[in-house]
Amino acid sequence: MECKHCVAELYKADSDKLNDEAFVRQALVSAAELAGATLIDVKTHAFDPQGITGFALLAESHISIHTWPEHRFAAVDAFTCGETTNPELACNYLAASFDSSGHVVNFIERSTPPFLTKYNVYQM
Repeated sequence: MECKHCVAELYKADSDKLNDEAFVRQALVSAAELAGATLIDVKTHAFDPQGITGFALLAESHISIHTWPEHRFAAVDAFTCGETTNPELACNYLAASFDSSGHVVNFIERSTPPFLTKYNVYQM
């Protein structure tokens, strides 16, 4: 099983979209679908006076977003395990959805957990 992890920083994004809880929720749903993931649930929380945290629980892991509309910024985290998912698609979709005119996508190297290897042998 392959695990993939990407994080994205969205700059100069649309502050109205970043502060719209319904939009954030729908963007997470669409990002999960585009990434080929199995969506289990979506939770969001709107902060006062602004900002949203959203989390998409996936059978393959998760996608999350934290927004700071006052700075036109969002942080995205997409982590999936499985041969058919692609978290990079989710990160890029979210950047486009929030009209980010500048974004950075980084990848975190993940190894196969030792309990998933054929012989259950962990080598460092």
